[in-house]
Amino acid sequence: MKGLNVRSAVAKFSFTALVIAVMAVSAQAAEKNEKKETLVSAKQVSVQYAGYNDNSVVFRVKFDNPTAQKFSLIIKNDAGDVLFQGRYNDSTFNKAIHILKEESEMNPTFIIRVGNQKIEQTFSVTSNTDVVQDVVVTKQ
Repeated sequence: MKGLNVRSAVAKFSFTALVIAVMAVSAQAAEKNEKKETLVSAKQVSVQYAGYNDNSVVFRVKFDNPTAQKFSLIIKNDAGDVLFQGRYNDSTFNKAIHILKEESEMNPTFIIRVGNQKIEQTFSVTSNTDVVQDVVVTKQ
């Protein structure tokens, strides 16, 4: 009788261990699928000059992100200093970005980073501060 109870206990333990192992493997597979990133193309990102407002230059940043992946928007100046950094997961990102214009020439770089992928767009902004404000923006 005792031999049968031990076998029964071992069988129950083995079955329970097997179920736990299967659940752990399934959870890991689901986590890998969840973390899987979709490739991002330059066609999904649009950065456009939108105008000059008081003492800032305005850009319109759009990112078509249909899978709502987490991404970062990073804006750097000529020296590579980070002017702005934000994390988002919007499926349709569309924001006006105001960059303080402290010099007559600036070259902001807009970076959309998804995981280890990044798309960069750099602009050259020059202005003439004579009587009338003239701003020239070129995409590099």
